[in-house]
Order: sequence, then C-alpha cells, then structure tokens
Amino acid sequence: MTESAAHPRESLPLDTTAQLLWRITDQLGTQLSHVSLNGTPRRMTDRPTLVAVAHGSRDPRALRTVTGLLDRVRELRPGLDVRLGHIELNEPLLTDTLAALEGPRAVLVPLLLSRGFHIKHDLPEAAAAVPGADIRIAAPLGPHPLLVEALRSRLTEAGWRAEDGTSRSAGVVLAAAGSRDPDSAADVRRTAELLSERLGGVPVVAAYASAASPTVPAAVRALTARGRHRIAVASYFASPGLFATRSAAASPWIAAAPLGTHPALARLLLQRYDEALSPSYATGRRELATA
Repeated sequence: MTESAAHPRESLPLDTTAQLLWRITDQLGTQLSHVSLNGTPRRMTDRPTLVAVAHGSRDPRALRTVTGLLDRVRELRPGLDVRLGHIELNEPLLTDTLAALEGPRAVLVPLLLSRGFHIKHDLPEAAAAVPGADIRIAAPLGPHPLLVEALRSRLTEAGWRAEDGTSRSAGVVLAAAGSRDPDSAADVRRTAELLSERLGGVPVVAAYASAASPTVPAAVRALTARGRHRIAVASYFASPGLFATRSAAASPWIAAAPLGTHPALARLLLQRYDEALSPSYATGRRELATA
C-alpha cells in the first residue's frame, strides 16, 4: 500500500498553504534521509535512531496514543529505527531506551509542544549520561504550522465550522499544559496567534492547566466578557491525560480531542528529526551553548 493510500489526503481538509507544507516536509524528509552530513549517499542502517521522548502519564490512553503515533512515523519512513522513551511515569524510561541503543548515534525528538524545563535540562542530562554516544536533541514540536493544521482539524471534528471563524459570537481557548518557563508561554501564545489566523481571525486565547495563567476557566470567562458565547477548547496536548480531560470539561460549547495520532504530528516529528541532522542546526546549537 502506498503512503497516500494508507493516509489519504482527503481525510484532512487542507487549503493551498497547508498542501504546500505537506509537499515541503515530504521532499525534505526524503532528501535528507538518503544523504549523510557530508553529502554522500546514506544506507538505511547509517541513519541515527529516532528516539521519541514523551512526558509520560498515568492515563493508559497516553501510552496507546504515543505508540500509535510512532507506528505512523514508521510507515512514513520505512527502515528508520524509531524508539520511545518517557521522562517519567511510563516505561520505557528515556534512560533505559538510551542504554539499550544498538548504535552510537541518536536524535531525541521531544513529543513536547513548547520549550521548558524538560527541553532545557532533562533531555541534555539524559544525552550527556550516555558515554561515547553522539546524541542530538531536536527542537520541540511547536510552534509550527503543521501543529496548527492538526489543531484546526481536531476542532473541525468536534463541530467547528468554517463560518465560526468570522462569527462575532465564537472564540477559542487554546488549552496547554503550562510551565513556569517564560519561553514555554511565549511558544503557546505564538501558536494561539497562528491558530487565530488559520481560523479566519477568531479570537484565540492561550490558557493553561497548571503552573501558569490564565487557567482554562478564566480564559473562558474572559472571552464571555467580550461577547463571545460560542467558545471552543482546542486541546494543545500530544495525548490524552488528566490535563486534557480537565481542560475539555471547562468548555461551554465544544472541546477538541488531543493531537494524538494526527498525520500532521507524525510528519512534524520526522521534520524535527531531519532538522536536527542538518549541519546548520548543529552549528546553531553549539553557538547557543557557548553564548
């Protein structure tokens, strides 16, 4: 079965801009997967292992969702060694996944949607603890237009209509996990801006389930005070869990499902992997570390 047959484009309504994003990520992934950093052809076995790093959750749906997402990634990039590691709460833990690597090279791709403590501290510490290994750390998944497409798609599944984007009574709360790191909040706000543009200019307010403000109920109240009474909650979570469930419960109208196994998420995960293997990305990381 071809890729297009396995995951038809028709399952995700896209406009011209989004279709262009699909083509760019397809071409980038295909090109980079067949060449090494010095430009020579790369064999399948030469590619570093992709280690997807999930946070972990006590909700059993989270592990099933991440496993399904990685199955999509393997379908998109046959032959690539794709593994899973959790920061906490679920097995396999990231430390165990790294200890079991069969080769010296890997790319940690965080299934995290913004910058924060895990990106800046936990992942570098885990990589540094593996002696003699060449382990790169990819950027978090967000902000990115592909995430915005996934958010819009999930809202559409929940009942959002195109005309809601221009309605004077509609609004959206972008519900995220939350972090005390200001960079994390900046990333979520940027995603809210992109989603507002994608939905036709409807107000989108970033809100958080913990550690930051406003909370989701507070954001709902703020939009209501602005005359917005058809308020949807967009779930800015990679998988189901306590925070996603609580955020959805605060919606006075419709609540979208978490991003989950959405095809845009799988493509973005591979794009972050490819970016981390580019020479310019490695140079930028070194300059950042020495600044």
